[in-house]
Amino acid sequence: MDNTPFVDLITHPQLLKALESLELVRATQVQALAIPEVLNNKNLLVSAKTGSGKTIAFLLPVLQKILTTDPLNALSTRVLILSPTRELARQIMKTTQQLCRFTNIKVAMVTGGEELKYQKALLRKNPEILVATPGRLMEHIRIKSTDFSGLEVLILDEADRMLDMGLSEDVLGINEVCYPEHQTLLFSATLEQRGLRHLIKQVMQEKPAEEIAVEDKDNRIQQQIILADDDKHKEKLLLALLARSTYDKAIVFTNTKIKAAQLDGLLRYNKHGTSALHGDMTQDQRKRSLDIFRQGHTRILVATDVAARGLDIEGVDLVINVDMAQSGDDYTHRIGRTGRAEKTGRAVSLIAANEWNLMSSIERYLKVNFERITVPGLVGSYTGPKKVKASGKASGTKKKKATDSKSPAAPKVKVRERDKKNIGKRRAPSASTAAGRDENKSQIIGDGFAPLRRKRSGPADLGDED
Repeated sequence: MDNTPFVDLITHPQLLKALESLELVRATQVQALAIPEVLNNKNLLVSAKTGSGKTIAFLLPVLQKILTTDPLNALSTRVLILSPTRELARQIMKTTQQLCRFTNIKVAMVTGGEELKYQKALLRKNPEILVATPGRLMEHIRIKSTDFSGLEVLILDEADRMLDMGLSEDVLGINEVCYPEHQTLLFSATLEQRGLRHLIKQVMQEKPAEEIAVEDKDNRIQQQIILADDDKHKEKLLLALLARSTYDKAIVFTNTKIKAAQLDGLLRYNKHGTSALHGDMTQDQRKRSLDIFRQGHTRILVATDVAARGLDIEGVDLVINVDMAQSGDDYTHRIGRTGRAEKTGRAVSLIAANEWNLMSSIERYLKVNFERITVPGLVGSYTGPKKVKASGKASGTKKKKATDSKSPAAPKVKVRERDKKNIGKRRAPSASTAAGRDENKSQIIGDGFAPLRRKRSGPADLGDED
């Protein structure tokens, strides 16, 4: 079903005109499978690799439903799209506006980092489609500035990421205030994450749902690793990779906001045009940073996993993981920023000794073999573990306890805190005192206390006798 023409899936002329203006003629595999099911009012659980066109797969059919059916409630939002991050919400908003350009459909976005007063004014205009992040939307629900009494479709994009970010309670709270008979569409790169099935069960509320899984048989991303000694060595390798590689745009991933800021400064110092993206930046700063990178004013984006989900930036053909991703799913989303829309890409991960086991587990989880490469002139002393288990992880040597089998083990003595008294240092007894104690031992009575002793005095001097 791959390469199916959109004219065979979508019938509304205004949507076809928008697709033509975007030069989109044929659907991807996930789009060809999902669009007919959404139009048939099926609840869907869709898993497909990042960059496969999931956003258009749920937008096109819901837009056609809005254009061809009457609303349940003219004052209610008809379609709600939940996104885990502001950046992904902005991208969904942009794609929605592009597809709606020849229609009168009203679209609004509600995310953190903006004033509630301004967003309340947007919601009073009764948009048919609302794109939101769960946390900020729950704030609006509490102050009763939303109306989902006639909601027709609830879409959860990147549901596994919402679970990672602890947004499941907000998602369930939003689901409770929606029209009970709404259609639910859940899209993600994976549906097998721990805890995700439980969330799906609570959201679906016993409603039947069909699963669509699209496997990526043709891996167009070259995945490589370079062994590194420490952070300083990684910085040298990063500079060498950027200087010697051919790329249009590159994204450098780290695990922490502090390191992202440090690498941003390092690359700027070395005359690289760089943008940064991490959680400590304000919404305006993040928007500006992404815009100048997307428009090509900078070629390198240094980011945390904030940029790993859903961002579709044209021309990214190199991804460098300075810190290895914490899981196979996070790694998949990171490298998915390249190799999008049938194009090729390259992903390089810098691996220190403490990241070897993590790298091996990701390699085994994804069933891939990372190509090990070196940078001439920067080969480090770390060449991998000396011994490797069948799983690929480093084989450590366990220390054996030295025990004498002949002599029996000493019995364990329970030490109580009340017995540990700080009694201080005792003064060693003098020889005369010790002798006096020995004399008086015989005088100690049965109950353990010595009798009172009279103070000894020398013989009185009575003078000469007559």
